[in-house]
Order: sequence, then C-alpha cells, then structure tokens
Amino acid sequence: MAALFGKKQYSSIMAKKRDIPNGLWLKCPACNEIVYKKNLEESLNVCPKCDHHFPLKRFERLDLLVDAGSFEEWDSELCSVDTLKFKGKETYEKKLKDNMKKTGFNDAIMCGIATINSVEIGIGIMDFSFLGASMGAVVGEKVTRLFERSTEKGMPVVLSSASGGARMYEGLFSLMQMAKTSGAIARHADAGLSYISLLTHPTTAGVMASYASLGDVIIAEPRALIGFAGPRVIKETTQQDLPPGFQRSEFLLKHGLLDMVVHRKELKTTIAMLLDYMS
Repeated sequence: MAALFGKKQYSSIMAKKRDIPNGLWLKCPACNEIVYKKNLEESLNVCPKCDHHFPLKRFERLDLLVDAGSFEEWDSELCSVDTLKFKGKETYEKKLKDNMKKTGFNDAIMCGIATINSVEIGIGIMDFSFLGASMGAVVGEKVTRLFERSTEKGMPVVLSSASGGARMYEGLFSLMQMAKTSGAIARHADAGLSYISLLTHPTTAGVMASYASLGDVIIAEPRALIGFAGPRVIKETTQQDLPPGFQRSEFLLKHGLLDMVVHRKELKTTIAMLLDYMS
C-alpha cells in the first residue's frame, strides 16, 4: 500500500481512517447491506433496506411499548445464586458477574408496572444480552411475582419474551420455573384478566414451552425464530428436510400457533387496541 501511494500519502490515509470512530456502521445479517447506525436507531432498529428486526435491549423495548415516564420497576434487587456450584470452562458465579458487569443488570428480565395509552398494566421485558435471556430461578420468580401482583391489582399483563430456554447452570431449579410461572398465569386468567404475549427473536425451549405460549393473544415480530428445539436439532433427530421458513413467525402464524405477526413500528398501537378490546 505504501509503495502505491508513497509514504507521506499512505500515512495521511491511515490517519484519516483511524479518525473514523468505530461502531458507526453495522452489517445487516439478513441482507448483508451496510447500515448507518443512526439511521437504524431512528427506524427502531429495523433494517431500512430489508426490514430485518435487530434485537432490542430491555429499555429500548420498554421505550417502544409503554408511555414515557410511566414505568416503575419491581424486584430489581433479585440476583441468581450458584446453588449447584456449577463448574465448566468457567464457573456459573463468574458468568453471572461477567453478565452483570456487561449489562448493568442483575438478571435477564425486568418487570414492573407501566401504562400503555394510559391503561395500567404489569409488564415484563426479557433481555437476550444477559446469558441469552435464559430462565433461571430469578427469572421464574420475577415472572411469577409479575402475574401475582397484577392479579392483586386487577391489571392485564404484557410480557415480551426472548430466550434460549432454561438455564442449564441451575438444573432442576430452572425447570421448576415452567410449572411455577404457568400456575401464576392460570390464577391471573381465573381472575378474568388478560395476558398479551409478545415473542421476539429468538424465543425457544423452556420459556416457549411455558409462559411465552400461554397468552390470551400471542404476537410475534416478523421472522422471529420460535420453537422448542432448534431446527438443526430437529433435522438431525428426524433425518428429514424441514419446510422453508420452519419455526419462523410467518410459518407459525400460518399453522395456528400465533395470532398475529406485527411490525415493530405498529406494536404499541396494536397492543393498545387489544388491551382496549379485552378490558
């Protein structure tokens, strides 16, 4: 390179390159186009070229769904513990500390009370950036308390799920949360209160097999991966080719597992309409 441009010109080019801040541009995993990050944020983290829905962190999702300034968090102090003293390449305790430091939160879900178009609701937001939003005892406890408190207050619940499933580092303590959360949802339903479940990419395994699939209305974002086992595992187990779009939102809507597939920019309006209709 220096031979082509000359040392002085080469140094000038490299200096300009170093002056460009990192993270200004992102490559869309769906269309492979380069997207300016600011444009992406302005379009709710949806690719302006192909409509791919990028992941949202918990406060980004919260800002998208609820009225500004209306959220009050519950149980933020709850932290997972290494009951089984799990050890692999790293201990579970270290993984927890690393993820707390990375995200600034104690676990993979945030729950509380808020309003959507002035309708008071209980709301839960799962965040995939914390240990793949896996469900351990704390996630299960917070979801259970979300429904129990909403039942006491006579409020509907909106729960946004994204998860890799049960948290293997907690073993049976994690799997127990499937029954526990389902029981709380049943009592909420018995009280005549509604529950809207929003499935985002990806929502899988134990979370999908419990509270994520128990909504009165189940909504998904476009092209989200939704299912129990992943498509690769299913293909290897069944030794069969899977149909196009298998386990994506549109496929599941066509086969009756979902009620709606809704673009991110229309989510709040759609949920507000449903809350008004079911109240």
